[in-house]
Amino acid sequence: MTSTEPRRRNRRGEGGKLREEIIAAAQALLDEGGDERAVTLRSVARKAGIAAPSIYAHFADQPSIMLAVVQQEMDRLAVALREANVGPDPRTRLFAVCNAYLDIAREHPQRYRIMFGGLWTPSVDDTSITDADLDSLGAEALTVLASVLGDCVDAGIADGSDDLYGDAVALWLGLHGLAHQRAVVRKMPGPADVADRLIKALAHLK
Repeated sequence: MTSTEPRRRNRRGEGGKLREEIIAAAQALLDEGGDERAVTLRSVARKAGIAAPSIYAHFADQPSIMLAVVQQEMDRLAVALREANVGPDPRTRLFAVCNAYLDIAREHPQRYRIMFGGLWTPSVDDTSITDADLDSLGAEALTVLASVLGDCVDAGIADGSDDLYGDAVALWLGLHGLAHQRAVVRKMPGPADVADRLIKALAHLK
């Protein structure tokens, strides 16, 4: 929806639709090459074709809109990882899951960047966002990563440790570092198979 399109008033009971339109407007502002500074209550309202005060029925402030965007993107990431985690061979599934993660980062770099912090995450004392809101972000995606990593250990093709969760976090951080470098450098240094090398090393594959 663009700012020039007239918007039909939602019928009674369609408040959830307006909430989704507000989130979509914020996503569009990010995709257009901006960052979270481009996502203001006024710009979102203009993009969604609504009056700015209408936002307050669904979101208390700008960070709460950004949190909704991040939650939706984290859900999308978790779905992509689950869909990649199919098949009988755990090694193949591990690489598929990790590459699905990297694909998400490449397809929507602006959205990916704000999934992991930025200017939209002020002190919880200054916004409606709580620590619990932030702590829960990415939990489902991490569970998928830990599950397939554990399957590799159980199959004897990866060296495990006493801390599967910690190993999964380390692998996630490695993938995040690679995704970030690909996004910020003009020419990525290193071999073409650097992703496979990173996955093999951090997953302790044999």
